[in-house]
Amino acid sequence: MTTRRAFMTSAIAAVGVRSAEAFARCVPSVRPAEALARPAPGLRSTEAFALPVSGDRIVKNGRLKQSVSRWPYQKIALPEFCRAVADMGLTAIDLLEEADWPVANEHGLICSMGYAGGGSIRDGLNVLGNHDAIVRNFETSIPRAAALQVPNVITFFGNRRGMSDDTAIANCITGLNRVKRIAEDAGVTICVELLNSKVNHPDYQGDRTAFGVAIVKAVNSPRVKLLYDIYHMQIMEGDLIKTIRDQHEHIGHYHTGGVPGRHELDGTQEVNWPAVCRAIADTGFHGYLAHEFVPTRDPLTSLREAVALCDV
Repeated sequence: MTTRRAFMTSAIAAVGVRSAEAFARCVPSVRPAEALARPAPGLRSTEAFALPVSGDRIVKNGRLKQSVSRWPYQKIALPEFCRAVADMGLTAIDLLEEADWPVANEHGLICSMGYAGGGSIRDGLNVLGNHDAIVRNFETSIPRAAALQVPNVITFFGNRRGMSDDTAIANCITGLNRVKRIAEDAGVTICVELLNSKVNHPDYQGDRTAFGVAIVKAVNSPRVKLLYDIYHMQIMEGDLIKTIRDQHEHIGHYHTGGVPGRHELDGTQEVNWPAVCRAIADTGFHGYLAHEFVPTRDPLTSLREAVALCDV
């Protein structure tokens, strides 16, 4: 089956802001030059609040468990990145391949969302022919995730390719019903990601919250949830806080990213991050909010800023 790594390698050329390691916004590698472009003009995040100095523990309140996706920080060696993340007060790194799960553990961290062979953005659950491989991969990798305290693994709805939503919903329900018992037995949650089809992932079928909720509700498992990517859903539908309040029981994980551009969570962006994070915390959410933006400035400074901003 085409992996997310292979897809993202080609997608980087089309989108221009992804890495390509184990993906690129999906699997990391080397970030393209475009990702290092100058920040947009306007208010900088350091003008919005007092930034703790490097080395300080950033997390003070901790109402939300924050994590950070690995792929935007590929130029930093993983052990060094783990140490920096832990120093900030974070407890997890997001979107790691299985080989890197133990590295996080060695530094007192966990992988908050792991890759476990759940298909790719293009080739996901909406195609019945993809199910056998996903089931085999999950049978092997989900127990390993449980053993290394990885709470979530990722999977995708897949591209439309002319398929109706009714057919796609039925196929996704079939596939998730085949794997939910694996997740339930292991105590690991399978998260299906919502992505935008307007800017980054043309033709992706799971591009609306209602589509994903219909599937998750039908599967009816405490171990099958949505990965609600705030960046993607702001682009597709907005209305973030109301959606979070109304659908929080179907959401198992959140991603951040500045809109527009998927860069820093600062004054150049249109999302009110503290308000959104307070709304998530107020639902009683116990999972992770993982930062998945592409820094345009010093990467660890940008991450510290984001962690402070979302520490509501």
